[in-house]
Amino acid sequence: MRVLADLREGDHRLTRWVASWPSTCVRRVLPAVEETAEHTKLWWGCAVALSAVGWRGRRAAASGLASMAVAEVASNCVLKQIWHRRRPPKEWISHEEVDDRPDSSSFPSGHTAAGVAFSASVAAVWPWAGAVCAVPAVMVAVERVHTGAHYPSDVAVGAATGLAAATLVHRAPRLARRLLL
Repeated sequence: MRVLADLREGDHRLTRWVASWPSTCVRRVLPAVEETAEHTKLWWGCAVALSAVGWRGRRAAASGLASMAVAEVASNCVLKQIWHRRRPPKEWISHEEVDDRPDSSSFPSGHTAAGVAFSASVAAVWPWAGAVCAVPAVMVAVERVHTGAHYPSDVAVGAATGLAAATLVHRAPRLARRLLL
């Protein structure tokens, strides 16, 4: 029980620290990145851009979108329904973004799950493009804590969900062949 209490306290302390970052750049850039990621627009835009550069890009885009869809279902339709967690208290957030938070469960971060799933799946097909996609995925994850929408543990579980979704999408064809043979 003490370990869980220590983890919870560390999660709370890290949330307050990230939310208090005073940088004007952070307060301008992170919300802009999150806005483009809202409703997965950022990842659809990346998929369109990838598709324009040839067969490898189309394959990476299709893989990224499939993984993102799996992550969205897992995080938003399964995990958020099973485990309800309140958002971090408004008092911990020292800026105006605190008023623009969803009412749904904080656990896990669906934005992070989608971004990590897309980026990891793209990276499995085209490592360079996946690395480029990982930059805004990390920025979205940080923004979710900075604005008080999530605790760091919500973001970590969202990232793990995204990685699991990408792994599942990449292994599904091999698993299906094994089952059919």
